[in-house]
Parts: sequence; structure tokens; C-alpha cells
Amino acid sequence: MELWSTIGAELWYARTPFILLAYFAIRKLAQRAPRADRYHMRAAGPLLLAHLVAAFVAGVQRYYEYNPQIASVLALAFILLASVTIGITLVFRVLLPRVGFLLPRIVVDLVTMVCTVVVLIIVGKRAGFSVAGLITTSAVLTAVIGFSLQDTLGNVMGGLSVQLDKSVAVGDWITLGTGQPTGRVTEIRWRYTAIETRNWETVIIPNGVLVKSQVMILGRRTGEPEQLRRHLEFFVDFRTPPTDVISACEAALRADPLPEMATTPAPQVLFFGVRDSFAVYAVRYFLRDLSRDDGVDSAVRVRVWFALKRANISLSIPASTVFVTHETEERAQKKAIKDLAERLTALGTVDLFRGLSEATRESLAEQLVRMPFARGEAITREGEADDGLYMLVEGEAAVRIGTDAAEREVARLQPGQFFGEMSLMTGEARTATVIASTDAITYRVTKAAFQKVLEETPGLAEQIADVLVARRTALTAAQTERDPAGQARIENARKDLVGKIRGFFGLERPN
Repeated sequence: MELWSTIGAELWYARTPFILLAYFAIRKLAQRAPRADRYHMRAAGPLLLAHLVAAFVAGVQRYYEYNPQIASVLALAFILLASVTIGITLVFRVLLPRVGFLLPRIVVDLVTMVCTVVVLIIVGKRAGFSVAGLITTSAVLTAVIGFSLQDTLGNVMGGLSVQLDKSVAVGDWITLGTGQPTGRVTEIRWRYTAIETRNWETVIIPNGVLVKSQVMILGRRTGEPEQLRRHLEFFVDFRTPPTDVISACEAALRADPLPEMATTPAPQVLFFGVRDSFAVYAVRYFLRDLSRDDGVDSAVRVRVWFALKRANISLSIPASTVFVTHETEERAQKKAIKDLAERLTALGTVDLFRGLSEATRESLAEQLVRMPFARGEAITREGEADDGLYMLVEGEAAVRIGTDAAEREVARLQPGQFFGEMSLMTGEARTATVIASTDAITYRVTKAAFQKVLEETPGLAEQIADVLVARRTALTAAQTERDPAGQARIENARKDLVGKIRGFFGLERPN
């Protein structure tokens, strides 16, 4: 029994029971930590086992009156190193994470290294030699080793700086530039940083290279969630109105967004221009899960394809077309007849021109200017000096008066209606702004075109003046019919308009 008492005294002197109790308790607490962060506890077990063996040997030697110094020093070294690993785990992997304070692994390793040096000094003093003196006498050897390992030391210092300034963190998606691998940072070690690519590859980047290169961190923006903008091009026939393509695709993407697609900012469809035989468009959306780029891109392209099909818009591919149609005189005449018929139909919607002879209308129709407008474009602006009349043949337009906060909509124009007659006939500035509510097609009558009509038919000025006066007084017609003074005002207004029209077009007054 005296042998076991001696061994027990050796263990009690080293405080082994308390260390073992702390080991099992902290091991239980550390089970919730990630496996990569429990490496200190994995080292504590073998160290404690080595301590028990050394303490047992020291107790046996002491019992049989042998010198137990070597075994005691080893037992002390093992128990101190085990205490360091247990303490590091308790502080940095159990307590600090629970209060939301996490330190980089390199900092934890530095603290561990400092504590290990302290343990070596304590053990060295117990063994009877000076560790400080050993370090001093080996300065030259240290310099030689440092010079030969300068690249490794550069990587170590690079890793330390990366983790201390937190410029790159575990979980970030990074790339070193065009043509370089892109991946998610999985760990930052002393010598290297590891990233995992979408192709299930792990790329090892030396920390020295990392700190010297320009690193792009994907999806990171201050105060915003992690999301990355994607850019997907598609091609459509250049003759398709861009507003039709944009509205069809944006409606499909915004009405029912994909789960991996961010709703803020909303997906956009942009028109990038026209190339040889096709128009270039692009979908821009923000991806929330950076690991699923190709799959979500494919789903977005599917949405665009079906959206265009529903809108009866065909995708286009780069191609060259050679037109071999022989432009005969007969074919050109058919096209001219069709175009003239469309222009005459447009003129027929304007009551100002109904008094014109058929020959005069045909002459005016040949000089009409076809002017398309995109949704949101201003056809005319209030206050501008212009001398054109517009006939709306396709689409809708809104009439607005006022500016800025005082601006309001007063009317809606449909196909078959016209506007700008006073500017054409008298040169007055525009009294309202007309905005295309949808894609619109108009025909424009210019002063130069109408000049010839009035020169050929001088009496037309009176007829037009009658129409203009009637349009101006349409809202008060019921009152003026019973009011002789009202009839006189109409007659005066008609004479005034006739004078303005003749003066604007430079016509002589009839005798």
C-alpha cells in the first residue's frame, strides 16, 4: 500500500485530480463547438495520459529510492501543457463565443505559443537549465534559419495580418482577378488560405500571395445583405420594339421571382444596342446564394424564353442575311400605294383637312413625316416653339399641363386623334405637354408641307378657322347658341384666327 500512497502523493502534488475533472467538464462543454475548433482538446487527452505515466514512474522511483527528477520534470511538463490546452479551449472556444466575441485562429495559436514558451521556461528552471540563455546563444542560428525560411515567414505574417485586419474572413467568396479561381474561404491558416470552388476543388493560396494581390470579395457591400449581381445576355430581332422586350421580360421576372433571386434591387432588362443582325439585351439580377450561380442563371434564361414566347417575340442569333429580292418598278409602286393609303387614312381622322380636295389631300399625305415614340417619351412640351401637327395612329398618349409639382394630366389621346393644330396654323407655343403612355406611332404635318396647300387653296384659311373656333368653344356651345353676344364673339374669334393664319403663312388677304 505504501507504493500506491507514494504514487497518489505524486499525483496530488501535481494537482492531477483537479486537472482531470476540468478536462472532462470542458470537453463536455466544447462538444457544441465546430470540429475544427476542438483541436486543443484533442491534444489535451494524450498529454494527460503521458502525465499519468510519468507521474507513475516518478512515484515508483521515489518508492524504491531512485532519483525521480527526470520523470517528475516530464510529468510537470505534460500537466502544464495539458492545462494550457484546456484553458485555451475554455476561454476561446467556450466562454468568448457565448458572448459573441470570436478571435481569429491565428491569434489563438499565438496565445497558445506564448503560454507554451512560459511552460518551457518553468520546466527548464525545474530541470536546472536556463531557456533564456539557450535562446540568446542561438541568435546566429536563428538568423540563418530565418533567412532560409523567409518565404514561409512571409506567408505566416501575411496570414496574421489578414486575420487581424479582418479584410478576408472565413465564408467570404473571393477571386484574385480575371482567369483566377473563384471560391469560398474555408480556413485561414498560418501559411495559406484555402478556398473551395463551385467545381468541388480546394485551392491553396499562400498568404504571402494573398496580401500582395488585389483580392475581390464577391457579394459584400457595407450595410447590405450578401448578394451578387449577375449579367445574362440574350438576342432578339432588331425590328422588335425594345419596350416590348423589356416590359415582357421584367414582368415575368418581377411578378414571380425565383427563391435564390433578390427582390431588392429588382431584376432589370436592359437594351445594349444593335449589332449586325440582332439587338442585344441583358438581364441583370442579384443572386442571394453565391454557390448556385449557373443553376439560377439557367432558370432565369428559361423565364425569359417563355416570356418572349408569350409576347410572340422570337429570340435571334448572330446571322447574316442576303436580300436577293429584285426591286421592280411594279413592287415599288405597290409599296408606295400601300404607304399612301395609310397616310390618307391618318389625314381622314383630322377634321381640319376634310374640306380639302382629293388631289390636295394626296399631295399633303406624300409629305407627312412618320414619327414613332417609345413609352415615356415627350412628343411635345409645354412652352416650346413648334409648327407641327401630330396625328396619333397607334398607341396612347397623355396630355399634361403645368410643371414639376403642379403638373397634372388633363386628357388621354387614343388612335385617330390629333394635337398641335394651333401651333401648325398660327405658330403659337405649345400649351400642353404630350407624353407617350405606350409605344406610339404618329404622323407629323409640318408648316412647309401645309404652306403649299394654303397657297393652292387660299380660301381654306376661313374653313380651318371655323373648325378651330368650333373646337375651342365646344365646351360652351350650349350657352352660345342662345346668346347673340356669344355668336358675335365666335365671329370675332374666327376673323382673328383667319388673320393669324394668313400672317403666319404669309398669305395675302383676298380682295
